[in-house]
Order: sequence, then structure tokens, then C-alpha cells
Amino acid sequence: MTTIALSKPIKSKAAAIKITGSLGKPSKMPGLSYGISATLCKIGSALAKVKGSTCENCYALKANYAYPSVKAAHEKRRAGIEDPQWADAMVYLIGSSGETYFRWHDSGDLQHLQHLINIVKIAEALPAVSFWLPTREKALVNSYLRSFGAFPSNLVVRVSAAMVDSAAPADYDHTSTVHNAAAPVGFACPASKQGNKCMNCRACWNRDIKNVSYLQH
Repeated sequence: MTTIALSKPIKSKAAAIKITGSLGKPSKMPGLSYGISATLCKIGSALAKVKGSTCENCYALKANYAYPSVKAAHEKRRAGIEDPQWADAMVYLIGSSGETYFRWHDSGDLQHLQHLINIVKIAEALPAVSFWLPTREKALVNSYLRSFGAFPSNLVVRVSAAMVDSAAPADYDHTSTVHNAAAPVGFACPASKQGNKCMNCRACWNRDIKNVSYLQH
């Protein structure tokens, strides 16, 4: 008879952080966030080399993101994604924080389908938290939707346009675009007019807003 060793339940913040790495708390937006290195973006890494793309001159590839301490934190988080207890640990950290808004990937993007599935599991476990996931990984989103259907009501997955001043990606419930010379599409993000902060705006998390358009910066 073979005995299968079961994973120990997450019972402390220290145990959760050991698996996931720490969470972020951006000063410009509400709630918490989670990011990995932008060098790990699948589509984004290719777009960063394309003139006029929304990833050209990516903010997450320079400035503070280049510090060794930030790189180390990103690598810790990336490694944690592969841990079988990652979703449970994230549920513990987010659920015990008292925060009700969460942004996935203030840097970086989805790594594989299981990553997205686990994010959905976290949202399902925390119905009182509003989650926002911006992504350029359309293939992963499509794969999930074909296999499992719609996302939970508290998880807004916004598929991002690849090029500045382009139309919103078609066939998705929630999208985002970047405008510069052209007029904004749908809801225009007000951050550029209020110190690059969300302030009272929660449009990115709002299921009733189909497209959010950000001013290029």
C-alpha cells in the first residue's frame, strides 16, 4: 500500500510568504498587487521590441524594477507560482489582509494555463475581493474560456491591445487600450489628470465597463 503525503494547510503569514513571496501595495492604486519580472512576459517581451506597441519602453523594465532586490523578489514570486500550494497561500495572504481590491501583475503576465486556473481558484475562494487581471496572453484566456467558460464575477480579465491607438481586442467581455494621438476608446482612465493615481476610480475592476483606455506614458 502506497501512502501519499498530503500538503500541510497554510496556517500563518510566514508560511504563505515562504511559498509566494510578498505582496505589493502600490501607492497609486487601491488594495494589493502581485508582480513578476516583465522579462517573463511571453507576448509582452516580443512587443517590447516593436515600435508603436503598448509594451515599447515598458516601465517595468527600468527604474526601480532594475534593482537587485526587486529582481530577487520577482524571482521568488515566479518560483512560487509552480508550488502546488501557491493558490492556497495566496488565498491566505489576500484573505487575511483586509483589502478588497487586488491587481494581478503590475509587472509581468500569465505564465501558463495552470497559472490562470489558479488565479480563478483564488477569486472563487475570496468572493468579497475584487480582482483585476490585465493580460496580453490571449491564447491562454481563450484556452481557459473554451475549457471552463466564464470567469468568476469578482475577477475582471482585461485583454490588452497590442498597439497604441489601436482598436480594443475583439470578442472579449473586458479589454483595455492605450491612446496617444487618437481619442480614447470607451472609458478614459483619469489617472493622468490626478497625479497618476486611481483616487476614487475603480473602473479597471468594474465589470460594467467593457474597455478602459489609458493615456500613453
